[in-house]
Amino acid sequence: MNSQAKTRKAVQVVVIGGGIMGTLVARELSRYELDLLLLEKEAEVGWGTTKANSGIVHAGIHEDPGTLKAKYCFPGNQMFPKLCEDLDVSFRQNGILVVALSEEEMDMVHMYYQRGLERGVPVRLLSREEVLAQEPNLTTEVVGAVFAPEGGSVMPFELAAAAMENAVANGAELMVESPVINAWAEGSKKYLETPTHIIEAEIVINAAGLFTDDIARMFGDDYFSIEPRKGEEYLFDLEFEGLVTSTIFPVPRSQVSKGILVIPTSEGNLMIGPTSDHVGLKDDLSTSYQGFERIFSESRRLVPGLDSRKIIAQFAGLRAASDRSDFIIEFSPSVPGLLYLAGIESPGLTAAPAIAADVPKMLEEQGLKLVPKGNFQPRREGVVRFRLLSREEQDELIRQNPAYGRIVCRCETVTEAEIVDAIRRGARTLDGIKFRTRAGAGRCQSGFCQPVLMEILSRELGIPYEQVSKRGSGTEQVQYKAKELLGKGVS
Repeated sequence: MNSQAKTRKAVQVVVIGGGIMGTLVARELSRYELDLLLLEKEAEVGWGTTKANSGIVHAGIHEDPGTLKAKYCFPGNQMFPKLCEDLDVSFRQNGILVVALSEEEMDMVHMYYQRGLERGVPVRLLSREEVLAQEPNLTTEVVGAVFAPEGGSVMPFELAAAAMENAVANGAELMVESPVINAWAEGSKKYLETPTHIIEAEIVINAAGLFTDDIARMFGDDYFSIEPRKGEEYLFDLEFEGLVTSTIFPVPRSQVSKGILVIPTSEGNLMIGPTSDHVGLKDDLSTSYQGFERIFSESRRLVPGLDSRKIIAQFAGLRAASDRSDFIIEFSPSVPGLLYLAGIESPGLTAAPAIAADVPKMLEEQGLKLVPKGNFQPRREGVVRFRLLSREEQDELIRQNPAYGRIVCRCETVTEAEIVDAIRRGARTLDGIKFRTRAGAGRCQSGFCQPVLMEILSRELGIPYEQVSKRGSGTEQVQYKAKELLGKGVS
């Protein structure tokens, strides 16, 4: 499609990137009377760095003084309980425990403790006996720890989807499968080209994660770069739920990583990782035996009872680390009205709500007039989580809607009604359903439920079975039906 044939569209504000940063910014800006558009290159939001995030809501004790990471981490942490309540997203405030295995490491523990006190972070120093009383499955080599009880865990892709759903309900527009392939400025106007549209905007917010520097270069800015850093992680079966209750951190051994962690997720699984390795490619999501060995060696130093035979999934994600080793939150020095939210690596998930809350102020300082909506609705319509209900509540739901009585994913007890609701809320793919409902996230990793999920997607979206995809165009799960293969003479 040539540029003359593309649809032209003019809006006031465009957000590029549907990760946790972009979706929370879109939700925040949907509080105002704005023509607001979010562009996402994937088939659904939350599929970049957000999808493979560890999901830790950091306490605010690790970040070096004077950094933007330190500025935004603890305020973001404080926003999570209300944010997750409003958006009906699972959030577990289980605390963060930084563990020392030697007297030398206790020096760092004391430093984190003092840093927490200075920042107003609730923290406690624990002796060896207190640590083991709280977490009896930790190594007996523990010397002491600092405990930050307001740390927690969330499902970041669920949060991104919920934030975008709420933004759309409040008037924002979402365009998926819309990568920015060209961008330029003419005077005060910015232009973005996608495969189908030419979009004109007054303000462009570049929250494109790993690709913020690529977008910047389209506009002629090359004063920062993104250097992807890969992290491998391993997920255990729910059988290990409760082995530890807090997120367990070691004392870091480097400046670029907080170490290999043991993480109770908000849904109950244990997860271990991540590694932290610089990679040259922005699509390198491979895992390795070397990564496996490193992760298990380090995590078992903290929790000896971890059993690799209970792993149900392994994956890798890429952090959007910048060449500044800090967040980049600033307007372009050469393109008026182009705001960068770049380098949002750890603790980016935690900091994101606080950064998003500052964006309207930053836009007003650029001269954009913001008029609050009188009818902004901060709460998302509640989601039914059938597996968490009492038997009486389940029976009542089935009475009202028999589709709640049809279990599709037996590993995670996900019903047909929940899957239909997820599609109604925006799921268009197998991964979209998985991330919203956990269907396919259990022990069998969708080995049994996928055909039924595909049938429901086909029916509800009104598309042929062969067009049902894992994560958008090019990932369709069926190429031919059996009768078509026979017709082609394939045996």
